[in-house]
Amino acid sequence: MTTFGRRVKTLETKDSTLRAEPVDGTPTADSLVASVTPPEYSDPQPTVPPEKFNEPKSATVPVLDMAKLEGGEQETQKSVDSEPLPRQGPLDEKLQEIKVSVFNYLIEAVDLSQLASLEHSEVREEISDIASEIIGMRGFVLSAQEQQHVIEDICNDVLGLGPLEPLLARDDITDIMVNGPDKVYIETKGKLELTDVKFRDAAQLMNVCQRIVTAVGRRVDEASPICDARLLDGSRVNVIANPLSVDGATLTIRKFQKEKLTLDNLIDFKSVSPECAQVLEVIGGCRLNILVSGGTGSGKTTLLNCLTNFIEDGERVVTCEDAAELQLKNPHVVRLETRPANLEGAGEVTMRDLVRNCLRMRPERIIVGEVRGSEAFDLLQAMNTGHDGSMGTVHANNPREGISRIENMIAMGGFNLPAKAMREQIASAINVVVQAARLRDGSRKITHVTEVIGMEGDVVTMQDLFVFEVEGEDADGNIIGQHKATGLRPTFWDKARYFGLEEKLANALEASNV
Repeated sequence: MTTFGRRVKTLETKDSTLRAEPVDGTPTADSLVASVTPPEYSDPQPTVPPEKFNEPKSATVPVLDMAKLEGGEQETQKSVDSEPLPRQGPLDEKLQEIKVSVFNYLIEAVDLSQLASLEHSEVREEISDIASEIIGMRGFVLSAQEQQHVIEDICNDVLGLGPLEPLLARDDITDIMVNGPDKVYIETKGKLELTDVKFRDAAQLMNVCQRIVTAVGRRVDEASPICDARLLDGSRVNVIANPLSVDGATLTIRKFQKEKLTLDNLIDFKSVSPECAQVLEVIGGCRLNILVSGGTGSGKTTLLNCLTNFIEDGERVVTCEDAAELQLKNPHVVRLETRPANLEGAGEVTMRDLVRNCLRMRPERIIVGEVRGSEAFDLLQAMNTGHDGSMGTVHANNPREGISRIENMIAMGGFNLPAKAMREQIASAINVVVQAARLRDGSRKITHVTEVIGMEGDVVTMQDLFVFEVEGEDADGNIIGQHKATGLRPTFWDKARYFGLEEKLANALEASNV
């Protein structure tokens, strides 16, 4: 196993000085620690972008064998087990002081510039081993669990996002909200909870924010205090810093589960009935244009991901997003992402630019992560010109409002179109509106599956195929209800027959009416 830094030969306990001497003829290196008093602790700046940890090995790393100390060649026994112990919360004052000391000794011993040559897991293992040796040599008295706790925090500071790493590892958390260095909230099972996770100070929080946004080529500072970014797993990140955020930097992470959800999972969560899910499967397979509508945190992106499961493998799909968060499993996917302006105010690439450009990329389906501006007009144009099966999401409280919001976005884009012409464009482009909602008990439900029929005069006509009806709540406050079919015949029946899905659609509607 390879290690970093310099080979240590002597340990003098009288003056608590740890000296490093060369063993291979190289020039003498500085001592690992110059005195008992450690230098002022500061957060580790990322020397290597996170994505480079997975690059192939390209260099030979200097060896640090901290086991070969004066008086013997025996290998130092590790005081921690190989399996991580359960995390017990933030470090107390005593452990925090030890962590500061060990961290500063570690920075002297490790050549961080060499980290890029190893896999992320190997780098973490090496740093853990070196930190364990430092704890043993400095004589810090810690239990195995406390030592594991300290080492884990040091590894998170050097390689990850510091105190947020344990939260990111939990798969039951959907949102992480950092309101300054002292308050970190999470959302789990639809409910907000205050955690005991804290940052050391505002500088450490800002360092974590910088680490996130620089990994995707963006920046956040006083000149540009608002930034949208994403983590390597696609989780969406928003940062707003001083002077706009009065109480310190505010960091919000919309976290995705490691396993992509499907409609079967939504059925298990009782977010949708099996019959309604089968109709949605037919809608996706028939290449109908779908608008997913819902409020903030209602599960629009998750639902959009589920609907993309029914796209055939041979289709070319182009996605346009502000921060790439869609997790499509299709083999032929092109992912596009907007870009903010630079310091000179140039170089901005808007959502409308992406939508207009992807029309020249021979897409069969276009998926817009969130429609919020004038790109709505270009998306409607695409839906009307042969890109059947395109999808998008919009913030709205019900299907009718979703259609109205699309109309308002087109008007705000400066398109001087008569209202009737605009609505005709919308009615001919959008086939189905799927409404998602977050109910007061924290659960997420598909509340409407609504079909856009056409125009009657100046009004866009719509009909509900499925509606979620609330019937009450149980003793724990959970809402009880069921998805009911309206019994209306969909106008896309002929299209279902064309794609060979007529029988599946008929069975779903018949089962829902029983």
